[in-house]
Amino acid sequence: MNVLYIGPVLYMLQVYDRVVAGQARLTLLFLTIIIAVVIGTLSLLEQVRSRLLIRASMRLDRQLAGLLLDTSLSGRGPTGEAMNKQVLREFDTLRQALTGPAILSFFDFPWSPIYVIVCFLIHPAIAALAVAGGAALLFIAVRNEKRTSTPLKQANAAANKAYVSQEQTLAGAEVIRALGMRSALVRRHLSERRAMLDLQAHASFAGGHYVAISKFIRLLLQSLALGLGAWLAINNQISAGAIFASSFLVGRALAPIDQLLGAWRNVVHARASYATLNDLLAAREADITLTKLPAPVGHISIEHLTHFLPNQERPILADISFTVEPGEVVAIVGPSGAGKSTLLRMLSGATRPLRGSIRYDGANIQDWDTERLASHVGYLPQDTSLFAGTIKENIARFQNCLSDDDDAVDAAVIEAARLSGAHDMIQHLPGGYNLTLGWGGRGLSAGQAQRVGLARALYKAPPLIFLDEPNAHLDAEGEVRLVATLADLKKKNASVIIVAHRMGILGVVDKIMVMREGRLETFGPRDEVLGRLKAIQSEEQPTSQMAEG
Repeated sequence: MNVLYIGPVLYMLQVYDRVVAGQARLTLLFLTIIIAVVIGTLSLLEQVRSRLLIRASMRLDRQLAGLLLDTSLSGRGPTGEAMNKQVLREFDTLRQALTGPAILSFFDFPWSPIYVIVCFLIHPAIAALAVAGGAALLFIAVRNEKRTSTPLKQANAAANKAYVSQEQTLAGAEVIRALGMRSALVRRHLSERRAMLDLQAHASFAGGHYVAISKFIRLLLQSLALGLGAWLAINNQISAGAIFASSFLVGRALAPIDQLLGAWRNVVHARASYATLNDLLAAREADITLTKLPAPVGHISIEHLTHFLPNQERPILADISFTVEPGEVVAIVGPSGAGKSTLLRMLSGATRPLRGSIRYDGANIQDWDTERLASHVGYLPQDTSLFAGTIKENIARFQNCLSDDDDAVDAAVIEAARLSGAHDMIQHLPGGYNLTLGWGGRGLSAGQAQRVGLARALYKAPPLIFLDEPNAHLDAEGEVRLVATLADLKKKNASVIIVAHRMGILGVVDKIMVMREGRLETFGPRDEVLGRLKAIQSEEQPTSQMAEG
């Protein structure tokens, strides 16, 4: 393509120097046919190059989009939750840069010396002018990089923070309306946007300054090349056609640098996105084919489990050790902030511990393929976390998207719903199992969502079940049904660990674990622990009465 760009220059030279001077009409005809073919080929190659870049962008998406999503969902990336939500936006910024003007200028830049050589063939003075202009533009490009790189990175980070904050606010729109927080949050988001726009404006002003200077230099050089050509032509050092050719060649030699400066903001964003994605993938655990361990029976062993929250010195879990046998139901109780939900997330595999080990039937959780282990685990989080889709898809953990056996999936879904006591409730809903839920389970009440979440936890009868306050939103009838479900799970020899604040389920519990400030305070058989707690309360009451007296 860059060779063909010389075609119009040669055409111009021949028309002025040969056709006009010799009034060669036939030569003009053939030259015009040749230049038409050249320009047609140039346009065709331009289209081919554009298609190749678009296909490269699509291929990159096929190769990396799934990997990036999987890595961000694993929760072990270095960029944090906010950036994990932005990972595909960062990837799209990088991917779209492949088809933008910046990449084209990179491709065209190595041809600038070729144009300088052609200028030299016309006259060394024109080549010297092109070299001086190129050096000036390169100096401006370097200055532009130093002045705009940091502000653009800061503006990009502020934009990501503002967008994530807005998404989180929109997700809680109902609570915002109910509590009269709308005006305050609008003001907060406008403040975040103003900070973002200030940074973007600062970077744009700095970049625009250098872009304006570069455009001035490039246009001035083209005019100077025209003037220099005219001066050389007056002195009979070049032909009249070379006057216009020199202007075109100088402009063509400097165009890639000018285009690069104009697209520099996209270059900086793409480079920052590349660094972010590279860090994310570098932190990804190596894809090692782990040994396929046998399905766990339900023996759980926790050894010196310790976990810290980011930027906190005090552990949220400190040296936790205990064992649970198959068929046992264990209740974890304690005040808020004791680390109960964190412990349950660790046991379910949702979060990895920093120190200590979690073993299922003797095998460390680290030795399990996470997806394979998840098929043996049932987990009900505190906030239920249903997803946009039908009730059937949520209970089936969206495995219907991976399985061709719809009958087997339907049977397992209904069996889980029956076991959780949600089957009759689901059938009375409009659409039944095919009712489409909004994000977060919109379309169901909190109690209904919790029953569906419990059915999801029991899908395909996993031997390891972890329930975080499964009765928090249940009425008396639902709590009775939950107790019956726990009794059924004991009969199936499943190991069940429950975080509980309401004591209605203690009748079916085998052991109780008391946690306080991230530590295991008491663990043992239900009656023994309850007796110990009652004794402590009876000792504390006279002391408090004496203090009041």
